[in-house]
Amino acid sequence: MTEPLQPPFHTIQWDGGLDGTLLLLDQRKLPAEVRFLPCRTVEDVMEAIRTLAVRGAPAIGIAAAFGICIGLSQAKPASIPQALTAIEDAAVRLASSRPTAVNLFWALERMEKAARRFAEQNPTSDVRDFRRHLLQEARSILQEDIETCRAIGEHGWTLIPDGGGVLTHCNAGALATAGIGTALGILYTARRYGKEFTVYVDETRPLLQGARLTAWELSQFGIRPTLICDNMAASLMKAGKISAVLVGADRIAANGDTANKIGTLGLSILAAHFQIPFYVAAPTSTFDLSIPSGQFIPIEHRSPDEVCSFRNLRIAPPDAEGYNPAFDVTDAERISAVITEKGILRPPLEKAIRQMLGTK
Repeated sequence: MTEPLQPPFHTIQWDGGLDGTLLLLDQRKLPAEVRFLPCRTVEDVMEAIRTLAVRGAPAIGIAAAFGICIGLSQAKPASIPQALTAIEDAAVRLASSRPTAVNLFWALERMEKAARRFAEQNPTSDVRDFRRHLLQEARSILQEDIETCRAIGEHGWTLIPDGGGVLTHCNAGALATAGIGTALGILYTARRYGKEFTVYVDETRPLLQGARLTAWELSQFGIRPTLICDNMAASLMKAGKISAVLVGADRIAANGDTANKIGTLGLSILAAHFQIPFYVAAPTSTFDLSIPSGQFIPIEHRSPDEVCSFRNLRIAPPDAEGYNPAFDVTDAERISAVITEKGILRPPLEKAIRQMLGTK
């Protein structure tokens, strides 16, 4: 039996026991420097999420789960009721860090449910046992993400065109998860099974997650990236160099509309025009059935300075104003398939999602 693919680096680690430290690969420093950011307070975790030291929907959720454990360590509760109060406080603060990636809220809700369930079933239990249970829940979320990424890769690798070109956007790889990634995990799996292809990485302005992160990550996995500017995609598609577009997701509505890094919508329109398959890779935790369509997905707006400057270097005139939505929504009708750990969903996506998740 083939050994599971392993990432050549760890994005998220927990160092120590109940009063341990969350270590995050600081993605603000890449590719120039590989540095781990220690998080010892809820505020540390919030700042890491807000400033994109950790990013990618699954990774944000995992970081938030460990953030709950850190909140308990900070609060030092003397009883389980006090511990539940500390968890509620930490969850409210962590939920405020970023609004679009639904995995953040999914992980916090799961941790809160695990806490309430333990408290109901073990009302006289020692607080340390309660904290151990919550730490184990966070570790389970991390381990499940590793397996989820592997399963997405196994389901999706056959969609990769042998000998063709695949265009990626932003970063949906090991840097965005605890495992080999979602979209990029499919590419790593396809390469492992012998497929040859060219990966075109668009730079992904304004923070260059493609240039800084995806290109670096692909190199770590032994895949040579071809970096392009965001405005080159149409030209490459017209020239026949792109056989598929493969992206991740931060939130998927009940009808299949998908929020992802700003610029994804434009690529989906181009792909439809040139009749190129447009694939989304995401875990089922990214589906938000409480939202009927993409028009209700909250879109994060970040500082205009990210558009007008880069790493503290002003690239626009002093009086220029920046407009900086961090995400856009791709209509379900332009998505050829969604690859999840449970299988591949094909249009009509709303029906496929209901069948997969067992809803009416």
